Amino acid sequence: MQNGLYVALSAQVALEKRLNTIADNVANTSTVGFRATGVKFEDVVSGLGAKSVSFTSPGDTYLSTQNGGLTQTGNPFDFAIRGDAWFGIETPAGVVMTRDGRFTMTQEGQLVTLEGHPVLDAGGAPMQLDPRAGPPEAGSDGSLRQGDRLVGAIGLYEFNPGPNFVRFGNSGVVPATAPEPVVDRMAAGVAQGFVEESNVNPIKEITKLIMVQRAFENTAAMMRQTESSYSDAIKTLGSK
Repeated sequence: MQNGLYVALSAQVALEKRLNTIADNVANTSTVGFRATGVKFEDVVSGLGAKSVSFTSPGDTYLSTQNGGLTQTGNPFDFAIRGDAWFGIETPAGVVMTRDGRFTMTQEGQLVTLEGHPVLDAGGAPMQLDPRAGPPEAGSDGSLRQGDRLVGAIGLYEFNPGPNFVRFGNSGVVPATAPEPVVDRMAAGVAQGFVEESNVNPIKEITKLIMVQRAFENTAAMMRQTESSYSDAIKTLGSK
């Protein structure tokens, strides 16, 4: 009976993690560049043969690879990535990958995020523009021109978030290993005047939320029933 309680408890821990993940996804439905989080669980077997008991692992989080839809803004400092790539930004946590391309230019001409983090070029250096030349014009490969002069190219990077990745802010991800610049600019490019919306499907996530809540309630009911049976067995055996 005790094993039943342990199994049910491991299921509740897993369901709680899934519940928190779904709630975070729903909360970021409108967050620009947000990639949804999923959770993978595995069976953990204890014991051998007929005495073996299967528990649920704590679970590993992973990042959805599905792209969000593009929304046109007309702002020359808004950029969206087409394909599988990320922008690189310099933050207090180090280099961070993001799909949020809402940038702006400082008075000194540095291209930065709305939070003031420098945007990196393909070489890993902060992007520097001419503050007197106005907004840049971007090519599909991310190259930036001001007037007739090429001033640089927005860095596009690829990396593997891996399990249990670390977020920075709402849309950023801290890479566990050094990201690599995208070489093939035909497979990944930049669209100026667009932003990428969150890839969260709110209806699907709310449906998952309802299913997890019901599963949690069923597990709690099973635990109460197991505890009651365990208590009755103790009373019966104790009276003999």
